[in-house]
Amino acid sequence: MDFWQNVWTTIARNKWRSFFTAFGVFWGIFMLVVLLGFGLGIKATINHQVGHISANSCFFFTTQTNEAYKGFNKGRYWNLSINDLEAVKKNFPRLKYVSGVVFGMWGQQNNVSRADKQGSFQIIGLAPEYNKINPSKILEGRFINEIDIRERRKVCVIGKKVQNDLYEKDENAVGTVLHVSGIYYTVVGLIEPYSSNVNIFGNAEQMVVLPFSTLQIAANKGNSIDCIAITAPNNEDIKIYENSIKMMLKERNTISPTDSGGVDAFNMQMIFKPFMSLILGLQFLVWFVGLGTLFAGVVGVSNIMLITVRERTQEIGVLRALGATPRKIITQIMCESIVLTAFAGIFGILLGVGLLSFLEPILIQTKILSELQISFSAAISALLILIVCGLFAGLLPSSRAMKIKAVDALRDE
Repeated sequence: MDFWQNVWTTIARNKWRSFFTAFGVFWGIFMLVVLLGFGLGIKATINHQVGHISANSCFFFTTQTNEAYKGFNKGRYWNLSINDLEAVKKNFPRLKYVSGVVFGMWGQQNNVSRADKQGSFQIIGLAPEYNKINPSKILEGRFINEIDIRERRKVCVIGKKVQNDLYEKDENAVGTVLHVSGIYYTVVGLIEPYSSNVNIFGNAEQMVVLPFSTLQIAANKGNSIDCIAITAPNNEDIKIYENSIKMMLKERNTISPTDSGGVDAFNMQMIFKPFMSLILGLQFLVWFVGLGTLFAGVVGVSNIMLITVRERTQEIGVLRALGATPRKIITQIMCESIVLTAFAGIFGILLGVGLLSFLEPILIQTKILSELQISFSAAISALLILIVCGLFAGLLPSSRAMKIKAVDALRDE
């Protein structure tokens, strides 16, 4: 108690000087917290705008060939098949998700009906893995599963707009039957997109999703599929998989390996790259400015502690003469620095979080940002940085105090 009371007495001896010194630390950590909150808010808003689609995904489809090869003429059209899909799964087992995609007939008028209501919607056949590659929010029921694919079940998942157009308000669609392009299907789920800004094959709100194996039969596609969608592990480059799968598909379907056509791919990494660069740049800027402001405050603390040590030369000399060990004097100087920075810093963190909490509902309501809070790990990181800064702020004054000799200190006026 005597030790900590002495630390506090030393800090309180010059109230205004301690206050303005602490204010520099307070402002630095406050700015860091606020900037982190806004940075994370901008990141969350960008993620919300692009939905939950995996940035490490790629979509393969066929195009017209540009070269004659092994008896096939230039300009040949061809189709992907279930065998190609299985070959991708077999030859690239490290892929997280692989899904076949089959498109229904395009441009059909009033292709979906129920009782006296009807509408024109997009029909698409998907595998269960597709909802992990490009997720949609499941509002009711479930998505397509493996049993649906294997047994070619006549089931479907519908978008929110399909329900709004074909059902009464508050009517439960799951378990009902829809007439889709001349065939009856049982509705097993209701979905809506996480974001309407990114639509790979159309807006999920206006889709009727069937098992792709069922749509193959319904659309008379035989063994053909229209697209293969994949997602690579997060720590692996999707571009490598893209090139390897292209070469494999060309080899399997007798297309020249040097042909610029034949197989094309839509790489989501190329779409997301500018966004990821923006987020990384923003995070760097936030930490750079925040830590720079905090460092300026810490330098101020260190300077004040040096002045304090100079003013207490005789006091330190008396302590040394009375047998105070170097460790005791260093501990006291360091603790004074840490207490000064800790009080100011913790108050800065609390005020910064409070300001973010106050602004968050306002910005969400105005749809400027979707989220405005720092994570728990970021708060802990800021607190650890604060403690380290307090230690460094007291390091130089402590070393200065250790150079004071008892005889010289007692002689000092």
